[in-house]
Amino acid sequence: MRVLIQLRPAPDVVAAVADPGVTTTTADVSGDLPGVVLDHSFAPVAVPRPVPATGGDPLSLNQTLTFSLAAEQASVLVRGEISDDELSTRVTLLPNTRSDVVGVYADPVIASNIVCGGDAPVGDWHDVERLLRVADLRTERLDGSGVPLAIMDTGINAAHIAQLLGHAPTIDTAHSWNPSGVSGNAGRFPVDHGTMCAFDALISAPKASLIDIPVLRSRRPGGSEIDGLLSDAVAAFSHLRTVLGSLPAATRSLVVSNSWGSFSPDWDFPVGHPGNYSDNAAHPFNLIVSSLEQAGADILFAAGNCGRDCRDRRCAYPDRPIGGANSHPRVLSVAGVDTEGERVGYSSQGPGRLTQRKPDICAYTHFSGSKAFGENDPDSGTSAACPVAAGVVAAIRTR
Repeated sequence: MRVLIQLRPAPDVVAAVADPGVTTTTADVSGDLPGVVLDHSFAPVAVPRPVPATGGDPLSLNQTLTFSLAAEQASVLVRGEISDDELSTRVTLLPNTRSDVVGVYADPVIASNIVCGGDAPVGDWHDVERLLRVADLRTERLDGSGVPLAIMDTGINAAHIAQLLGHAPTIDTAHSWNPSGVSGNAGRFPVDHGTMCAFDALISAPKASLIDIPVLRSRRPGGSEIDGLLSDAVAAFSHLRTVLGSLPAATRSLVVSNSWGSFSPDWDFPVGHPGNYSDNAAHPFNLIVSSLEQAGADILFAAGNCGRDCRDRRCAYPDRPIGGANSHPRVLSVAGVDTEGERVGYSSQGPGRLTQRKPDICAYTHFSGSKAFGENDPDSGTSAACPVAAGVVAAIRTR
């Protein structure tokens, strides 16, 4: 099983990992860990320490938190693998035998939220434009100008989008980022799920600066063409926190669109286990999401396609399928309706796992738009609804 190992090495090592100008490796952070095959291709990631503003529980995501990357407080994540037959033993022993090991956490598979079923599109992207009153946004000069909008997905094909919109989208190549082992240039990835997401965000925010983060292009043995590991999302959010901090304070903004999630408990520790992701506020990714939101980012996640009427075949949770960061209290969890205002049957229903009252909002999906999957195939799933909503947020963030 793939795992994330949280370490607290010497303060000077933590400081080096937290410094974006310094390159560190797994070997710099950790020696050998018994029974763990460390992944040396994964760059260590600094995890800020949550500090409650009122002296409450630092692991409660429903309160006001600040986050510290001070060398004496922060910790570091590395990635590795533990054989299944030794998993329970190693997870228990590591924190007890090594004083620098804080915890061992699940690194579950993450995958895009593609729709099940083959229903025809309901309307097209011009209907979405009309329903979102984009003309009124333009009158108010709310078009996403100068707003960084990160698309965490399979990568963007800017040329394909330009053919449909009649103008080239702005790709922020300086702030785009690839996971370890993923080749390719920002804005030049094959037409796929990420291109759909970028197109749908641009319906409301055509002048937003797209940050291309192909987190779903990382590969695992036996993986599909569009899935990755949560550890790559951890590293990506850490990168985005650096990006946000580098922007001028007076105009600082960042919108992050995430049309992916974890579908199965098979790649996670059981609920109640300290290494669990789906229901665990203390999982490092859930903490990093909090820290990025607290720093000023608007973060949106697709609610998923595990609705009772038309479940995606990958949905393996028997109930409450909105888990992990998709149900985080500090993000907008986005469900789907068609352009006639009807809930699409595959849109996941609550309650959520980290927060019960999820999803938060619905946005439009299942319309003819990007043609990323074919001339007659809709932009569908909560995968489309999430960037549609993210575009509205980016438009408003123009001011």
